[in-house]
Amino acid sequence: MLKNKKVAVLAEDAYQVLEVWYPILRLREEGIEVVSVGTGGKGSYRSKEGYEITVDASIDKIKTEDFDGVIIPGGYAPDILRRYPKVINFVRDLFNSNKVVAAVCHGGWVLASADILKGKKVTGFFAIKDDLIHAGAEFLDQEVVVDRNLITSRKPEDLPAFLREIIKALK
Repeated sequence: MLKNKKVAVLAEDAYQVLEVWYPILRLREEGIEVVSVGTGGKGSYRSKEGYEITVDASIDKIKTEDFDGVIIPGGYAPDILRRYPKVINFVRDLFNSNKVVAAVCHGGWVLASADILKGKKVTGFFAIKDDLIHAGAEFLDQEVVVDRNLITSRKPEDLPAFLREIIKALK
């Protein structure tokens, strides 16, 4: 059990439902404290499929030093998340503190905006491959890619491998 660990899961409208809820539930099974974090515009957000999440906190109310990692889900939410400087700074600060930064599917857009991909090996949904490469990353078409504290995956089907690596990194 990892009861002394705390991970943020970012949320915004049009998130991919499995890429938010599977990590939340799987990490809780490990005893990890999971905090769902929104951009601050409202208290709840709807997935692409219409499933609602009421967030635990707004990005304005959290501190990097209180967290051991962040998960950036996919869907179209990352295109909204990346518009918030506090989200970008939170992700960048965690990365620079050698804490776990994990992104799945389109979540790589936030990594690109945080300017942390130069020289890193990553994966993501094939449609953002060019964005990741243009941000300086080496793109690998694998279910999960780990480059030090950066963990990336491609799609919902990759979530079991993605979460295994996140849990391993938090140990």
